[in-house]
Amino acid sequence: MIKVNKRLFFRIAFLVGFSLNGFSQESAAFALWDKVPGAIKNEAYKEEPRLDSKGNRTGIRKVTEPTLMPFLVENKSSKNAAVVICPGGGYSVLSIDKEGIKVAEWFNSIGVSAFVLKYRLPSDDIMKDKTVGPLQDAQEAIRVLRRNAEKWNLDADKIGIIGFSAGGHLAATASTHYLDKVYDAKDDMSARPDFSMLIYPVISMENGITHNGSKESLLGKTASADLIANYSNEKEVNENTPPTFLIHATDDGAVPVENSINYYMALKKNKVPAEMHIYQNGGHGFGLGVVGTNTDWPKALEHWLTANKIIAEKSVYLFSYFKGNGEDGLHFAYSEDGYKWQSLKNDASFLTPEVGKDKLMRDPCIIKGGDGLYHMVWTVSWTDKGIGYASSKDLIHWSKQEFLPVMTHENGTRNTWAPEITYDEEKKEYMIYWASTVTGKFPETQSTEDTGYNHRIYYTTTKDFKTYAPTKLLYEPSFNVIDSSIMKDDKGYIMFLKDETKVPVQKNLKVAYSDKLTGPYSKASTPITGNYWAEGPTAIKIGGKWMVYFDKYRDHKYGALKQTGTGWEDVSDKISFPSGTRHGTVLEIPKSVLTQLMKQ
Repeated sequence: MIKVNKRLFFRIAFLVGFSLNGFSQESAAFALWDKVPGAIKNEAYKEEPRLDSKGNRTGIRKVTEPTLMPFLVENKSSKNAAVVICPGGGYSVLSIDKEGIKVAEWFNSIGVSAFVLKYRLPSDDIMKDKTVGPLQDAQEAIRVLRRNAEKWNLDADKIGIIGFSAGGHLAATASTHYLDKVYDAKDDMSARPDFSMLIYPVISMENGITHNGSKESLLGKTASADLIANYSNEKEVNENTPPTFLIHATDDGAVPVENSINYYMALKKNKVPAEMHIYQNGGHGFGLGVVGTNTDWPKALEHWLTANKIIAEKSVYLFSYFKGNGEDGLHFAYSEDGYKWQSLKNDASFLTPEVGKDKLMRDPCIIKGGDGLYHMVWTVSWTDKGIGYASSKDLIHWSKQEFLPVMTHENGTRNTWAPEITYDEEKKEYMIYWASTVTGKFPETQSTEDTGYNHRIYYTTTKDFKTYAPTKLLYEPSFNVIDSSIMKDDKGYIMFLKDETKVPVQKNLKVAYSDKLTGPYSKASTPITGNYWAEGPTAIKIGGKWMVYFDKYRDHKYGALKQTGTGWEDVSDKISFPSGTRHGTVLEIPKSVLTQLMKQ
């Protein structure tokens, strides 16, 4: 039988992305080093758990082989911020559960990948120089994350470090001594954290303020004045120290609050961005918070990460729609989960229509463009040859409404309905598209049904909403088509559309695909909706799968489809919309934008 090196197996399996089904998250931890620097071989020195009276693990002692325990977020649509977590324990034990694993799970909940560092605890029994052992592990952990940023979907410019108590000292040391050459690195990868978070940290080694247990464990009982000064991190801050978030309790009896205060003052003196929260109570070692005001610090940290653009602001879903004939204008509803929708402003209009023959605002489509503005197009009339357009920074204050005469070149144009807009990120341009009937065109599908309308999808493009390309035909599926909505998909673009054919009856939704936004698009699929009439599709990805909303207009209610691994599931019975909601579009907006909308 061949014996497998278990440590090497886990390291290789994680690095190449194998799934370790059946193993716990902790089993997925991988070795930080191929060869631990400065190590002294000591067979008698073995890692052991610290247990409470009930036999539950409360920490780890005598670490000889440092590891990183990965907690990767599931988001694959963008590069994610990441943190190295340094548990506390006075440099004599690691509180790896309370100040490691639980903290990593919290970071995952706000979209940050986390790596719990099981660092070596300073010991003359296994280290040639115990004062640099933990720092070696912290520097290498930062470098490992940067080296593997692409593989793990990390943003190499958003690699941070967080530490608790003595782990806070290690995090502060990593943030101030990142240029110290404490081992021979395999490359020139930076060990500087991009941001640091210090939670009830030991900062200083100076008598009267330090935590004596941490000091003696790291520096010994007879440390020189120079060594004490070198590891008193408030003295090592300079203008290149990473932006820092600090937490402490006033009544901390183990690590005086002055540790955080003095570090903060040094950051302030050097004009380093910093934020500090000192709570009335909490004592020491409260982790994510126990009782009292200290329970608020994770939310404060989330706000700090958002304000410093380390993580994206939380978003909500917004639905733009019209009511009645569209005469009163733009309506909004919002949702936290994409299922339950609630109207804003007591279902009153946010914008009154001003342009077009009939001055309507039907089928409002809003997107956020590459310029950071919200751009909206809408149907202005039943019989006009153009559409409405306006833009906004906040969805409240809108630019002067414009009439875009996109079909005036076709004398036989009967209508210009249901315009939509999609942004092409590669070309940095917008495509506006709509359905029109042009008398005499496409006679093979002409019918006397539906008042003789025989729509096709047309489009124009623009980069600045000042000049527009000549109108062209976008989609001719060999049937009466209307209500197209195009979204960027994984491999190209997906078009949701309505087959408007009445004889034989269709009145359903289908999909088509293209490599390019401007087409050509594939043959329309078989219907994805059921035995009812559907129109006005709009879609957004929720949890990585498309959710398609549509107007069950004969039933006077909204329906929805959810993409599955095998097709489409009708989830109409699980959603709720404000009464009277008509053809609209869904988009994702920052929660701060919703907050302002709710004040209107």
